[in-house]
This record gives sequence, C-alpha cells and structure tokens, in this order.
Amino acid sequence: MDTTVGKWTAGASYGPVLSQTDLYLLQTELELNPILQGKHSTFTLLFNILTGHAGGFNPDSRDRDLQFTAKDEPATLPRVAQLIIITEHSPWCTIVTNERGVTMNDICQQVWKECVVAFFFFNAEFASLPPRVQEQIKRIAVSNLANTAPAGTNAWYYPSAAPPARFKRVGAPRMADWLRERVFFEALHRNDNYTISRLGFKAPNIFVMQISG
Repeated sequence: MDTTVGKWTAGASYGPVLSQTDLYLLQTELELNPILQGKHSTFTLLFNILTGHAGGFNPDSRDRDLQFTAKDEPATLPRVAQLIIITEHSPWCTIVTNERGVTMNDICQQVWKECVVAFFFFNAEFASLPPRVQEQIKRIAVSNLANTAPAGTNAWYYPSAAPPARFKRVGAPRMADWLRERVFFEALHRNDNYTISRLGFKAPNIFVMQISG
C-alpha cells in the first residue's frame, strides 16, 4: 500500500507557498507528487500533450480508463508558486504559475497551451512578440480548440480537432516535426546537468519532462 498518498490531498491545508526567492534563500528540495514521477501505486497518468486529454489507468487493471480525479493535488511539497519544465525533445521551456501553489492540473493545462502556441509559431518568432500580443494569440488558440469540444465535455481534457489553418503561420513547424510520435507524458524528474546545459543555471523547481509515443 502506498502510504504517501494521503499527504497529497487537494486543498489549502499546507504550509506557505514558496516563491522563487524563497527557494533560493532556503535551498529547499522539492518532493514531486508520485503521479508526476510515474510512481503512484494505483494511478498512472495518461496525458497527451498535443491534444490536452488527461486521464489514467490502474497498472493492475489496464483495461479500465480512470478519470484524473487527483488533478487538483499539489504538484510538489512544499508547494511553490512557479515550476519550470523543459524537455530534451523540444526547444522551449514551459513556466507554470499559481500563487496558491502549482497543481498537477496547472501543469497539464500550461504544457498543452504551450504546445498550441508552438503549433503555429517558431519559438523565436513568438518570443519576439509583445507580451500582450502573445496572450491574445494564446487566448484565441485555446478558445478555438475549446469550441471544438462537444457540449458538456471539459475542453481542457477533450482531444480537440486540429486548429483552423488560418491561425498557422506559413512555414511554421508543426508540433509533430519536433515531437514526432512522442506526445504522451511519462514523468518529471530533476536533471541538474541537463538543466545547466540548456538554461545555464539550475534551481529546485526546474524539472525535465520525459515523453514517449
């Protein structure tokens, strides 16, 4: 029996949410939710980062799909206001923020939204746009994908149809060009050597995302 599960219960009954400054000053090591590590005893997360669909299964009963009922649990303990996620299979990094503490749902939503944006733009081209314009593009892209979900479904977790072509810049690479068949979340882990090689620094809240086909 997994004795660590109970301490990850969703809610606000935890200590303070640590800021980026807190992490540096306190040199705090973060414990990842077992689901994000792929180490939960009864739930394996099945998250398609290209479509946004998140569900799961029990490793002992693989023939039954499970809902992601733990999505509002904290992603880390202690809770943090920001997580940074990178992967060896794409050129961008995803910054996930929540002043009340980043949850697993926050990670799924932000990773998917970043994929939506990258679907239309070269990373450098999008980064060069003013922040206000970037947010407008994100909202438009997410809104259009949400509108493809049938009534009564959760748009964040519904595998939406491809976005309209008019939002796609000519020559912009599709997500498949980078990820190919690797579109399923596997786990998060710390890898300080890789983080330093990519970003030039390391921090307790930077994690590397493993993905698979």
